[in-house]
Amino acid sequence: MGFIRNILALIGLIALIGIGTLGYKFGNLDPGAGKTYLNMGKKLLASGNAAEATVWKRQVADGISFEDVHESIKTIAQENNIKDVGFLPLGDQVSAMNGKPWRKLNIYLYCNPLTAQKMVDHSDAYAAYLPCRISLLEDKQGKLWIYTLDMDMMIHGGKALPPKLLKEAIEVKRIILDVLDRASKGDF
Repeated sequence: MGFIRNILALIGLIALIGIGTLGYKFGNLDPGAGKTYLNMGKKLLASGNAAEATVWKRQVADGISFEDVHESIKTIAQENNIKDVGFLPLGDQVSAMNGKPWRKLNIYLYCNPLTAQKMVDHSDAYAAYLPCRISLLEDKQGKLWIYTLDMDMMIHGGKALPPKLLKEAIEVKRIILDVLDRASKGDF
């Protein structure tokens, strides 16, 4: 019994030293980085799918049509004053190219251009995250889902953003989540 206790204590000590070392080495990360990576890790372990681990999604309430959610997304985005910079009716394109019906899939592109400029000025790599994408998808069972990238990686996944830029990035996150939450309920 004493041997097992000592082994567990040693494992605990090694874990604490490891956590302390990582905290010291990566102490310049955003305070939300640990939670962000922990959440991503949990989603990855649960799903086994890296894409699933890096998105936010909402199932659309029963009885709400694809067209209603489409209008809701556009209306809520406009209400939040985020710019519509593109639209891709990808499901329709797939159907046309295959010559037979396929699932419904629309991709909406939204952006606050001045915040986007500041993000890219901060790091050119942020250009790969632009613009914000929202996807409305009919799954294989006919259920509707709204997806977007989990913006926490961009906001909290590395060194802390400058305070003013952080505030703007969090506002864009709020808007995108507002679109997901409200459109999934059919709000206009």
